[in-house]
Amino acid sequence: MTLRVTVWGENVHEQTNDIVARLYPEGMHACIAEALNEDDAIEARTAILQDPEHGLSEDVLESTDVLTWWGHAAHGQVSDEIVDRVQKRVLEGMGLMVLHSGHYSKIFKRLMGTTCSLKWREAGERERLWVVNPGHPIVQGVGDYIELPHAEMYGEPFAVPNPDEVVFISAFEGGEVFRSGLTYKRGNGKVFYFRPGHETYPIYYDAKVRQVLRNAVHWLRPEGSRWVDSCPNVPPDQAPNPVEIKGESLHKPGEEGFR
Repeated sequence: MTLRVTVWGENVHEQTNDIVARLYPEGMHACIAEALNEDDAIEARTAILQDPEHGLSEDVLESTDVLTWWGHAAHGQVSDEIVDRVQKRVLEGMGLMVLHSGHYSKIFKRLMGTTCSLKWREAGERERLWVVNPGHPIVQGVGDYIELPHAEMYGEPFAVPNPDEVVFISAFEGGEVFRSGLTYKRGNGKVFYFRPGHETYPIYYDAKVRQVLRNAVHWLRPEGSRWVDSCPNVPPDQAPNPVEIKGESLHKPGEEGFR
């Protein structure tokens, strides 16, 4: 069955920065979608901040198995209503891949429950992303590491909860390290944070990065039935083993019927 992916992009730097516009003339979101669509089992479409409802209407999210998120300059412009909507779908089972500076997005901070802060430096340094979990589906076909000749540095401490799994650790030319590939489970949905993707470098054209994006989308796909968040009151007479109410208290230890 085709895996339905919505690639969300902020689409701000592409309009305001000549370097980004030359690197990604159709937008970073279009480049990411192109990488995903190289896999015949994936059908990727795009949505951007400037679209009505940021391109993330109820209908769009309902028909999305995995959502990817890249943002940087306009986190505050994302409507809280849309964040609520995306969070609800993740809890129901939709996968979410957060890319690069999306670590500061409203949706990632909401799901993490922390500031998601880090150290950073933009100096065009070499980055080597070491695979530290070689059996994980996300890193298949990548080899021992991914080397990017020029990247923005992100450094520890990264203020996120302890992840379920770490799949990449980056080492930078300046000496810093960073947990660059992290997985989480939130409700019924999976979340993957993947660090590379600074807008002024051609990172989303790198063959290994594109392979990780495709692998991650497959890993993030929903599993099982949709989880519906509810908090119903169950009267005693509807309990699996009906409970007899005696006055204002239930059976006490030593009374007949106590288990």
